[in-house]
Amino acid sequence: SLNIESDYGRSFPRFYIRGQGNTDFDLNASQPVGLVVDDIVQESPMLKGFPVFDVEQVEVLRGPQGTLFGRNSPAGVIKFDSVRPVFRTEGYLSAGFGKDGVKNAEGAFNLPLGQTVAARLSLQSQNRDDRVHNPRPTGTRDFEGYHDNAGRLQVLFKPSKEFSALFNVHARDLDNNATLFRANIIKQGTNELVDGFDYGSYPTDGVNKQTLRTKGGSARLRWDLPSVTLHSITGYEPADFYSRADVDGGYGAVYAQPMGPGYIPFVVETADLLPAHRQFTQEFRAESNAAGPLQWIGGLFYFNEDIRIDSISFDSLAPGNPQNPFYATQDQSTKSWAAFGSVNYTVSDKLKVRAGLRYTNDKKDFSARRVEATTAGPFIINNESNNVSWDLSGTYALDQDTNLFARIATGYRAPSMQGRLNGLADRPSFADAEEVLSWEAGFKKELFDRRARVSASVFQYRVKDKQLTAGSGVINMNQLINADKVTGQGVELDFQAVLSDSLRMTFGGSYNDTEIKDGSLFVQQCGNFANTGGRAGCTVTNPVGPFPGTVRIDGNPLPRAPRWQANLTLRYSVPLGNGDFYADTDWAYRSTYNMFLYEAREYKAKSLLEGGARTGYKWGDGKYELAAYVRNITDEVQVQAAIDFDNLTGILTEPRTYGVQFRMNF
Repeated sequence: SLNIESDYGRSFPRFYIRGQGNTDFDLNASQPVGLVVDDIVQESPMLKGFPVFDVEQVEVLRGPQGTLFGRNSPAGVIKFDSVRPVFRTEGYLSAGFGKDGVKNAEGAFNLPLGQTVAARLSLQSQNRDDRVHNPRPTGTRDFEGYHDNAGRLQVLFKPSKEFSALFNVHARDLDNNATLFRANIIKQGTNELVDGFDYGSYPTDGVNKQTLRTKGGSARLRWDLPSVTLHSITGYEPADFYSRADVDGGYGAVYAQPMGPGYIPFVVETADLLPAHRQFTQEFRAESNAAGPLQWIGGLFYFNEDIRIDSISFDSLAPGNPQNPFYATQDQSTKSWAAFGSVNYTVSDKLKVRAGLRYTNDKKDFSARRVEATTAGPFIINNESNNVSWDLSGTYALDQDTNLFARIATGYRAPSMQGRLNGLADRPSFADAEEVLSWEAGFKKELFDRRARVSASVFQYRVKDKQLTAGSGVINMNQLINADKVTGQGVELDFQAVLSDSLRMTFGGSYNDTEIKDGSLFVQQCGNFANTGGRAGCTVTNPVGPFPGTVRIDGNPLPRAPRWQANLTLRYSVPLGNGDFYADTDWAYRSTYNMFLYEAREYKAKSLLEGGARTGYKWGDGKYELAAYVRNITDEVQVQAAIDFDNLTGILTEPRTYGVQFRMNF
């Protein structure tokens, strides 16, 4: 039930668990799924895309979460943990190249610096040439190349068995394009690409550029005392971001011929900037480490974030695409603190129970302003909210191979606010806090003399005052709204097996049924009928709303929430010569979903089956590896997201790619 996507290029991934996520493109968007990297919460969207390399483990913690560490995350947490320094010399180097001029390099070097200090340096560079080109003489000419460099230095100080300190500094430098918005690539009345579509061609009159600079540091201190372990985790994360794109996805307009591809009602070329951002977090945690039936953990968490967002636009029809004289700014200061704790109690050899509690206080001071010939604002929102959430779970060992489990939990997301002001909408957007109640139950079982393992669960949740993002239908704007209630329910299955000494497999599948339940809720529909007379409108299938151009969304599923998902992996490995030959394949399926809160034929994503393969040879006791890979074997390219306020503008999945890679461990 995990989905990850990005309509913002390589900078801004969005996570969904059991259908819950957020399709919002605003740089101040709040996400119900949290991301934690090396024990530090990554709150800003611009922090969530740090490259994944030299990683020890990845965890998916289904929500709600919040009584063990970090922020309150109503839909769950994705957690990455880097490989930590150790007291021996080791490391690896990996390099590869592939289709479209892909050139990747990655490595890590671990070095002891004495009896009490060890350091680990990890570096990665990912690069690709431009693969899409503009045949017209205006605007940016080449697209979809990137240069993404990142590094991390960790220093471990361990003067005794009782105390250790791990210091982490990291940085990222990304230079690429914003996502390509392609005008009129959807065949009206269907979700198919138009006839003759060419992925490599993008006629435009706009400028496209995206840069992201992040850096940060953390200090994780640990004291192992006779009966308790203490933790202090301090993090600091600043970011600087600029993203500019031709949102109308074409060239010209009906009033500025020539225009294309297709009908362009009006030009939209905008940029969003994050010129000032900083995040500070501090967590203190204590946990029991003595033997006994009762184990516990408790802590305090503090979060402080200051952001500044600028939204500007450009004149695509003037030479040089100059900036227009008006823009909007939004500033937000967030302070949050929480106290959390949980206890685990072993009732018997078969039964274990756990209970957790969390108190959260969130305070946001927000200001938005529009600068034009006459300014508007500042519009100020000061909000403070509090919440108490909890969870209760149990595990029962039916026999030595079978465990039963159940969990009930509540979660909370603080109020959200945004201020993408426009002359047509000079007011900030605000959504109240949401609260979720969730329960699940299932089993885990070992099979075939522990050569296989299966787990399954059923779940159901109810979100009160669910925060949603609605488009304007006429301009490049979002509006935060609350749905009275959203429900979700489903089934999940996970299976792993050793089929033979040479063959292993995994299979996962899930069914997620989400539903918006609010009979009075309506949103603007797609199409910009005021500018096109309906010519560029989509085919809405929901009931008409109370005002012209609106539709009701009661009964719709959450956006980007497929009902069915499945994945399959197979790995074959056999000794060959002085090494081992292996072949891997992985396949992932998802069913159709709505791209927006409303339902339209053009904006209902097609189902997708995507596969990859990797074959290679390892030798020298695993020291050396040479491999070839391919992603998206069937070269399935389809519309996965859209822009609905201008024309039938789509965002595409990635085409097939392939390459080779060499790795050396030492």
